[in-house]
Amino acid sequence: MKKISIIGSTGSIGTQALEVIEKLQDKFEIIALAGGHNIELLKKQAEKFKPRYICHNNPSPAFQAPSPTRGEGYSILHGSEGLEKICSDKENDIILVACSGKIGLKPTLTAIRNGINIALANKETLVMAGDIVMAEAKKYGVKIIPVDSEHCAIHQCIKEINQVEKLIITASGGPFLHKTIGDMKNATVEQALAHPRWNMGKKITVDSATLMNKGLEIIEAHHLFGFDYDKIDVVVHPQSIVHSAIEYKDGSVIAQIGLPSMHIPIQYAISYPERFEGIKSKSFSFSEIAHLDFEKPDYEKFPTVKLAYKMGKLGGTATACLNAANEEAVFAFLDGKIKLYNIYEITKKMCDEHQVIQNPTIDEIFEVDNEIRKKTKEYILKNL
Repeated sequence: MKKISIIGSTGSIGTQALEVIEKLQDKFEIIALAGGHNIELLKKQAEKFKPRYICHNNPSPAFQAPSPTRGEGYSILHGSEGLEKICSDKENDIILVACSGKIGLKPTLTAIRNGINIALANKETLVMAGDIVMAEAKKYGVKIIPVDSEHCAIHQCIKEINQVEKLIITASGGPFLHKTIGDMKNATVEQALAHPRWNMGKKITVDSATLMNKGLEIIEAHHLFGFDYDKIDVVVHPQSIVHSAIEYKDGSVIAQIGLPSMHIPIQYAISYPERFEGIKSKSFSFSEIAHLDFEKPDYEKFPTVKLAYKMGKLGGTATACLNAANEEAVFAFLDGKIKLYNIYEITKKMCDEHQVIQNPTIDEIFEVDNEIRKKTKEYILKNL
């Protein structure tokens, strides 16, 4: 049995991962589950899956667990120290990093330095510190298997990476694909969260509405696969059937296709290199799909993608700045403090003013992250 821990078990990816594991319960043993503030769900997960450890952010003494005796019950861990302990446990064969935000970066590095393979669903880890993370993975011989459907698709397509000419990342286009810029400027939170294809957390759903999620995925792909930004293309594909593709030097294109279900890439990532019959909505039918549409992104309506390309090419702390400013702006939009289109305007302003540090340390990356978040909040408070 493969031993696994899940960081972010109460979130969208984490809960779906547990559905996959429940279907394949003879294949996995859960070492630890770590959640945020949804204590009741974490309790239910612990009772059902019986991990050795659970970790949460709520220090309340009301959250009690049975004492672990002879393999029964679980120990309770807290906060960042708890995550560090989980990711230092070398009994883990793989750790699924499914939490949202910068909290995923340090535990991921800890796991890598302990020789534990990573199933990565946390965008911030590579967007903030991709050079450091990938260098450490190479140093310790650790595999990083992407969970995002786009990167998972590319991972499945690539056989001989030195023969690949470019990567092609698909984008659904989100809820405003066929709307005007005016519609986007006046969009409500409910409209931005009404994604036509995917069921995701609120932050990433808003990123999909602005297409910033695709910008962040471009940066991730650059680090995961080692391709220059000029070799990474984006194409809009509303059906979300082709999850991404690669073009080889001879002109051949290989794409990974499937129904838009996160269960499939999650299962691939945690089961790699094996494949099992798991959760499937139904068998794929070409005749039922009937046709597939593709179009170029509208960079006037979705300028976030070009901004991500620019910051990615600048390197250093530029992408950490992009990530922090965008995230704080998204939170402000969800709180009703700004309009949807303000997200791009605010993020661009922070990026334009940022003094990039090349070859930063982890501490410098976190310092930039904190500085940009503070600056973004202050700007929103004073100007919007």
